[in-house]
Amino acid sequence: MRSFKPGRLRWRSSPRYLSSTTTAQPHITPITSLLIANRGEISLRIHKTAERLGIKTTTLYTDPDATAQHATCSPHSIGLGAANGYLDGERIVRLAKQHDIQALHPGYGFLSENSAFAKRCEEEGIVFVGPPAQAMADMGDKARSKEIMTAAGVPCVPGYHGSDQGEVELLERAKQIQFPVLLKSVKGGGGKGMRIVMEEGEFLQQLKSARAEAKASFGEGGEVMLVEKYIVRPRHVEVQVFADKHGNCVALGERDCSVQRRHQKILEESPAPDLDDVTRLDLWEKARTAALAVGYVGAGTVEFILDKDTGDFYFMEMNTRLQVEHPVSEMVTGTDLVEWQFRVAAGERLPLTQQEIMERIQERGAAIEARIYAENPERGFIPDSGKLIRLKTPTTNEDVRIDAGFIQGDTVTEAYDGMIAKLIVRGRDRETAIRKMELALRDYEVVGLSTNIEFLKRLCRSPAFIEGDVETGFIEKWKAELFDPIATQPEAYVQAALGVFSSQSARAEQPLLETFGFGASGSSVRNFFFKSLDVLDQKEGKVVEVSITQKGNNLFDAQVTRKGEEAQVFENLISSPTPASENSSLVTFFPHTRIETTIVQDPNNDNKITVFQFGAKTELSLVSPAWYEKALGLKEVAASVVAPMPCKILKNEVKEGDTVAKGTPLVVIESMKMETVIRSPQDGVIKKLAHKEGDKCKAGTVLVVFEEENTAE
Repeated sequence: MRSFKPGRLRWRSSPRYLSSTTTAQPHITPITSLLIANRGEISLRIHKTAERLGIKTTTLYTDPDATAQHATCSPHSIGLGAANGYLDGERIVRLAKQHDIQALHPGYGFLSENSAFAKRCEEEGIVFVGPPAQAMADMGDKARSKEIMTAAGVPCVPGYHGSDQGEVELLERAKQIQFPVLLKSVKGGGGKGMRIVMEEGEFLQQLKSARAEAKASFGEGGEVMLVEKYIVRPRHVEVQVFADKHGNCVALGERDCSVQRRHQKILEESPAPDLDDVTRLDLWEKARTAALAVGYVGAGTVEFILDKDTGDFYFMEMNTRLQVEHPVSEMVTGTDLVEWQFRVAAGERLPLTQQEIMERIQERGAAIEARIYAENPERGFIPDSGKLIRLKTPTTNEDVRIDAGFIQGDTVTEAYDGMIAKLIVRGRDRETAIRKMELALRDYEVVGLSTNIEFLKRLCRSPAFIEGDVETGFIEKWKAELFDPIATQPEAYVQAALGVFSSQSARAEQPLLETFGFGASGSSVRNFFFKSLDVLDQKEGKVVEVSITQKGNNLFDAQVTRKGEEAQVFENLISSPTPASENSSLVTFFPHTRIETTIVQDPNNDNKITVFQFGAKTELSLVSPAWYEKALGLKEVAASVVAPMPCKILKNEVKEGDTVAKGTPLVVIESMKMETVIRSPQDGVIKKLAHKEGDKCKAGTVLVVFEEENTAE
């Protein structure tokens, strides 16, 4: 494997990158007041640096964010009303003027790459902490940026970037380029409005879908598409550049962002693995060339596609803002890029030369960032939302950093992107950084919504990832390994039962059948019935019975029984519970090991139990035994499919009466501006479609009902 070797890189100084020009020098005007025109973790991140530098901050919030952390981090905060308030550029400019605020930081997303907004700030005398409006316009238009890069000698992916946007014309262009092709919006970013089209027959359908998603995400003009050759085994490698008003431009290393889902990054790392030094320095050189070609100032990221089969790389786009993954570059260079933004915006020179940056990179090892999302990877990375009932995070230090916008008790709303936090770690080399990342992920405990944390742990254990054999199709390529079936260990069921037992015993009243633990009042034996909720569990949905016998103070026997299997018995367990309101901490001494476990009962659903032990999360359902259901006349409802999150119905793919197979597309929904296809969980016949196109649904709303099977009692 080719790797980054300290001491090997040598950069030959070039005046246009490292020295000031002889033109008139910009006047330095320190920033003293700042409006942060964003939300969530990036708003908090900007506020933290501003506060350290003595800059007075004002934050913005919308109705869904009224109690969010960024709304309360500063004593000065302004409400914008509706959820789309962060996109109201004219109003935000007026507010900055009204409150006599000197500068504005747009963060990332929303208005951060809106050249018209940057120009309005310039016109009103507000310091825009970002690049000049013209540079943003040149690079923000994907077609225009490729023209500029081609003229500057930066290689670009073959494709069509023209104005003729008819369906037939685009299809013809795609055929000329040859399939597979990539469709993406000229205003695109974050994977929205992007589609891979493998063959001609699916082109028009994918084009319509991409346009609809792009227009919803970027507004008018978002539906204008680029058609490019799709590189079959691409890597996504980007270079962090920074330029000042004195003519200096540097690269702060490169980041590999190849591990993605839905064309959105999950893991980012620096230095990029399996990259030779000649290619590395060439990427840096081309990135600086790109920035200088448009008179760039401030922080920017030049993104490249690197063909794994040929080793060639091509300019993809330039993000004219601070990136989500900027902490990775900060970790390997020992810098604060937000501070750099403030200093450059004030007219100061870049704090470091290219040679100084290279020396730091060689000294500081490797860094990796993992994005913690509210989503369910095991169900196709469907976004989720909800209240963070429990949120325990890793301990931070100089090598472990967390940038987050939420704390325990906050609600992750469907109105915005579902990123909960970013976990960034640094190690002396890549292998050490990966191990540190997995250990830190094991310390997370999140209850209340689905997250990708367990999936990220599996990524860190993947041999291919550890070897650095990454590409944008990594998840699909290693899908079988990354979603390999698991088996819930009997100790997890025992600890869950002991936790529920402890919780019940701690309550004064325990009416018979109040919970689903059964046994005569005062009896030392209690039976519990669980089902695993883990999609990857080989025995998901099958009832597991756990019998707990209390033999003395904190002394128990336990028996775990699965249908068709021999019972597993654990004798003389010493368990010391410390029950809390919604969770219990248990330390239990099994015959050959000590197990420390956290058990959380969902306050909104007493039957849902979450178990954290050995750095893993297990979700169980506490169920009633068959005789209890029969006694009360309970019966399972007809098989149905429900909305996994609050959403809007875009299209029903089936009709009532249709016979469908497992995996058949049923409904297309939109949530968090992302389209998601809901597929059939079973073979069956469609009895009812509960909603029509355009309807808005809450999470848990029934979308499709199947005909019930006639089964004998």
